Amino acid sequence: MTKSIPHYVEASNECTLFEQAFKNKLPLLLKGPTGCGKTRFVSHMAARLGLPLYTVSCHDDLTAADLTGRYLLKGGDTVWTDGPLTRAVREGGICYLDEVVEARKDVTVVLHPLTDDRRVLPLDRTGEELVAPDNFMLVVSYNPGYQNVMKSLKPSTRQRFLGVEFDFPELELETKIIAGESGLEEDRVRPLVRLANKLREMKGQDLEEGVSTRLIVYCASLIKAGMTVDAAVLHAMIEPLTDEPDVKEGLLEVVRVTFG
Repeated sequence: MTKSIPHYVEASNECTLFEQAFKNKLPLLLKGPTGCGKTRFVSHMAARLGLPLYTVSCHDDLTAADLTGRYLLKGGDTVWTDGPLTRAVREGGICYLDEVVEARKDVTVVLHPLTDDRRVLPLDRTGEELVAPDNFMLVVSYNPGYQNVMKSLKPSTRQRFLGVEFDFPELELETKIIAGESGLEEDRVRPLVRLANKLREMKGQDLEEGVSTRLIVYCASLIKAGMTVDAAVLHAMIEPLTDEPDVKEGLLEVVRVTFG
C-alpha cells in the first residue's frame, strides 16, 4: 500500500532545496513563525522521498540522552535503548528537531559531528561511533520571533546548516491552501485570510504571535461544519491568541471592522 503524501503547496523553491540538501548529505535549518507550515513541509518531503521520519518536539528539559538513548531496566536486565536520533542514524531517515533552540545546550554539541563532513554520531555510553548512511538527513527548525540571548543558536551551529526562511503565504495562495484543507469555498475563506493578515500586523504590539495558517484552517473547518462565522472566528482566531480582556476586545474590534 502506497503511503499518502501530506498535502503541501510550495511557496518558493523549498522542495527543490530540500531534495538537493538530501542528495548532497547536507543538514537543513528551517526558520519561520509558529504555524506557517514547517512541520507539514518536512512530513511532505519525507513521504515524497520515501523516508522514515523521526520528529522530536524540543523543550527545556530535552537532553542529549533523550535523543541518543540510554540504558533501561527490562526484565531485570540493563538494556541499551536507542533514542530517535540514533534510530534515524542506524536505520536511515529524516530526524526532525522542531524548535531546536528550546532544547538544552548539550543537544547542539551532540549534533555537531553529524553536521560536518564526518556525519558521525559518537555514543560514549556504548562505545560506538555510528556513521550516518546516505539516506540519513538532519532537519531542525525554530521560530526567530522567540529568540533571545538565552535561546539562540550559536554561529558555530547555525553555519553547519543550509537555511531556508518560511513565512505565511501571500493571500491568494494561503486562501487556496486553507480551502483545500478545510473544504470551505475560496470566496468564504478569503475574508478569513484578510482578517488573519490584519491580526498578524499586531504581532509585537499586543500579541506575541499572529494568527497561524493552522488556526485559519481550524476556523474554516468550523464554518464548513455549520458554525457561524462570528463564533468560529472567536474560538479559532481570537481565544487562542490572548487571555487579556483588553487585548481580546481590541482583536474583536478588528474583526468587526473587517467583516462590517
